[in-house]
Amino acid sequence: MALIHPDRRFSVAPMMDLTDRHFRYFFRLLCGQGLLYSEMVTAPAVLHGDPDRLLGFSAQEHPVALQLGGSDPAQLAEAARRGEQFGYDEINLNCGCPSDRVQSGRIGACLMAEPALVRDCLQAMQDAVSVPVTVKCRIGIDKHDSDDELQRFLSVLYEGGCRVFIVHARKAWLQGLSPKENRDVPPLRYESVYALRDCFPDAQILINGGIKTAAGVQTHLRHVDGVMIGREAYYNPWEMRDVLAAVYGADAVRIQTRREWTLAYLDYLIAREAEGVPLSVMVRHLVPLYQGVRGAKQWRRTLSEGTRHATDVRSLVMQALDELDPEAQ
Repeated sequence: MALIHPDRRFSVAPMMDLTDRHFRYFFRLLCGQGLLYSEMVTAPAVLHGDPDRLLGFSAQEHPVALQLGGSDPAQLAEAARRGEQFGYDEINLNCGCPSDRVQSGRIGACLMAEPALVRDCLQAMQDAVSVPVTVKCRIGIDKHDSDDELQRFLSVLYEGGCRVFIVHARKAWLQGLSPKENRDVPPLRYESVYALRDCFPDAQILINGGIKTAAGVQTHLRHVDGVMIGREAYYNPWEMRDVLAAVYGADAVRIQTRREWTLAYLDYLIAREAEGVPLSVMVRHLVPLYQGVRGAKQWRRTLSEGTRHATDVRSLVMQALDELDPEAQ
């Protein structure tokens, strides 16, 4: 059953090619709290593609949110409805991705130039589902990045009924920067996001961008309602133990060693492999677990090369573990 009010104090950002159902299961083994987001799925893909492949997930992933991309209110409403039928706890509209590819489909950050359209999309989605409908955006686009412009944009969405705003504290340049550069080059302006809490006191304001540590999370939570972490959660997952403990308490963290986490995920790998899921799409999420640990290079090599010809995932993972320094596990 879907949760009506997911706990958003901590969440893992939607990331293309990273936060698939297998990663979300892997991360959920660490802690049962916090909100996990899907990769962005476009509304037309939901309407015309394979629903199980695009929307399917394990019950253990809850609470989990579906992020949709699109700009057609009717399409988004139907896609949201199907997402709710699959059991997602929240539906999120992407107004933050700056890539040329999504812009060409009138998706992502370019929608910040059309607040009335975004409002109409969100209202159509809200009318179609009973779970929360939220929006993720930037602090601005191109030269339209003042605090006043951001507040005016969100005001239109607020008037349309949206009450949860996830704001990446960098603006997006729609031309001239790659998506990767748009994650690093525009300066972070956390204060611009903090100010939104006073502007919309009965809304939830979540902050995203450049956040990596438990200390950073605690600082932000003094100013906003929740913190969303992106690539740090994927490429340095072990450090999320401290972050989750800082937010929810040490008892909320289920895993005590990297080896324990690996073996718990191995059970999932074995079960899903038996269903025909390719090992390459699942094992890759284990690779960053030993980031910064002695022997990490060999760990990466064994897993990456082994998935090409492995016939027994248990043997592959155990071989990778045996090659590590026991003190590193």
